[in-house]
Amino acid sequence: MASLAANHLKTIADYHRFMELPKPEHPLVSVVKFEDIKRKSSNCPGSIIHNFYSIALKKNFNGKLKYGQQDFDFDEGVMHFMSPKQVLTIEPNAPEFTHSGWLLLIHPDFLWHTALAKNIKQYEYFSYNVNEALHLSEKEETLVTGIMQNIALEYHTSIDKYSQNVIIAQIELLLTYSERFYQRQFITRKIVNHKILNQLEDLLTSYFKDDSLIKKGIPSVQFISDRLHISPNYLSRLLKMLTGQSTKQFAQDKLMDLAKEKLSTTNLAINEIAYDLGFEHPQSFSKLFKSKTNLSPLEFRQTFN
Repeated sequence: MASLAANHLKTIADYHRFMELPKPEHPLVSVVKFEDIKRKSSNCPGSIIHNFYSIALKKNFNGKLKYGQQDFDFDEGVMHFMSPKQVLTIEPNAPEFTHSGWLLLIHPDFLWHTALAKNIKQYEYFSYNVNEALHLSEKEETLVTGIMQNIALEYHTSIDKYSQNVIIAQIELLLTYSERFYQRQFITRKIVNHKILNQLEDLLTSYFKDDSLIKKGIPSVQFISDRLHISPNYLSRLLKMLTGQSTKQFAQDKLMDLAKEKLSTTNLAINEIAYDLGFEHPQSFSKLFKSKTNLSPLEFRQTFN
């Protein structure tokens, strides 16, 4: 598929117009049924950037949505989250979209003068949208749908001084449930999670075997997450669930395993081993090694003599 320029949608009205929907009833918040979108995939928008938050519950989508390097399968109920200025790429598989599900659009201006204006940035899954979707059970889909319908019902009625507070409360409830669902997903999607752990181990093994340590130094958390096509926060939380360690701790332990091998099976000087393992300063290597083993590199080597 040819690369298309991104369409930048600045307002919720822009989104409605672009997707050939009726004008929004509220300028700063909107609930959309995907079945109501009229735009055909022959008019595919390609990549979209918009200046507002979106929370989508989507099923039966005859195409692909791409975030970063990963495509999502929508045969099951899936939620995904986008922050302002993030990119969504649509790749249709048929002349017409077949959507089902719901979409909540929230302009940041709607959150002004509320605690959610700041707190929404603390929900990590808004950074997951480039890589990870949230898989829902049927009961969870029903719950999410009900909250979105309540939001729509509130702005369908006469707007009064309570309207914003009621809608904000519904959004906060939706975000709290989503946090619960993500925590559940870490536990229930064990096969997928262990596959990521295996990929991480393979990545580190390969990185440590070639000259990458000498040329590039110790791999950063960002480098590791980029190579695995998942966000740093998601990877860190996944590893905490599976191993009790952060990504940095996990990588350091693997590196120290290699250090132990070199100390016990070669005659390389401590300084040489430090440089081979990507440390600019041998003192940094010795400090990390002792923090992990309670022994200096030299003391560890002497235990084999």
